[in-house]
Amino acid sequence: MQLPINQIAADVCVAPQLDAAAMQELADQGFKSVINNRPDFEGGPDQPTSAAVEAAARAAGLEYRYLPVNGAYQSPEEIAQFQALLDSLPRPILAFCRSGARSTRLYAAATQR
Repeated sequence: MQLPINQIAADVCVAPQLDAAAMQELADQGFKSVINNRPDFEGGPDQPTSAAVEAAARAAGLEYRYLPVNGAYQSPEEIAQFQALLDSLPRPILAFCRSGARSTRLYAAATQR
């Protein structure tokens, strides 16, 4: 399966919603960390939960962090938390949300500080 990954920096990529099955593929592609920026059930009951994705990520040897943020607004505190994750997680990092746009905005805001 070809994952819809968009590279936004040398060692940071974003993607739309990923499920548990994608975590091993990310590890196989060399990613070290995953950040989930999508709140659970934002897309309804069929959306994979953070807990399910986290279990699969850890089983694949990935670091996993859950930083759910609203699609329309990311607070200064959330941006600072994202920056702290960028500073502390092993790279390469993949962040995902519904479409990838929210994670891209978080990255842009965190890196222009």
